[in-house]
Amino acid sequence: MNDILVIFKREFASYFATPLAYVFLVVFLIMQGLFTFYMGQFFEREQADLSSFFTYHPWLYLFFMPAIAMRLWSEERKNGTQELLLTLPLSTGMIIIGKYTAAIAFAALALFLTFPIWITVNWLGAPDNGPIITGYIGSLLMASSYIAVGSAISAITRNQVIAFVVSVSICFLFLVSGLPIVLNFFEAWVPDTVLLAIANLSFLSHFDNLQKGVIALSDIFYFTSVIILWLWVNRIIVEVKREEG
Repeated sequence: MNDILVIFKREFASYFATPLAYVFLVVFLIMQGLFTFYMGQFFEREQADLSSFFTYHPWLYLFFMPAIAMRLWSEERKNGTQELLLTLPLSTGMIIIGKYTAAIAFAALALFLTFPIWITVNWLGAPDNGPIITGYIGSLLMASSYIAVGSAISAITRNQVIAFVVSVSICFLFLVSGLPIVLNFFEAWVPDTVLLAIANLSFLSHFDNLQKGVIALSDIFYFTSVIILWLWVNRIIVEVKREEG
């Protein structure tokens, strides 16, 4: 754990080494406010809940989370520090977990800073805070899944822009797989079991349950499985790159 903590501190501090982290946080919070109060018509709906807040999280995260993850390995390769990092007396898994948890911590910080929106809805009315709490939990799980994908892709290339674009593309597929337009496309030529599997790959359907206050083990298992799978892919890529020299 101490070894992982060393990597965590190094990676988390690197986010604030430049003003970009602060710009990211400000832009993220502004976008959250715009989507909640303007696009989500928070005041016009006259309902004491945060459904308008959580509804846009999957789409905001589609761009913001890959932006957090794109530098995790790409920057190491670009600066030539990945080889040095991998020569430390640490396992590849420890390094990956340390970097990954630092990215999650930064995402969690951004999410935590949205607490004034929660305070606002409680000040204006008497919301059921249960779904709000599960919504935050689901939001962080979904963000962690996006980051896991982004971390793995970041290990492939030294170009952060390429890592970002590829990560967004893959996450987009996970996001839209459960939409009717996608399912209708596959419905005519795939078995029902395959169609159900495609629908169950969607971030939207699993996050939707959590933001409604429904904690199902299947949804927790889904996000956990996505995270573990992509961290495993991340490890394979890093080890292959290390062998290639």
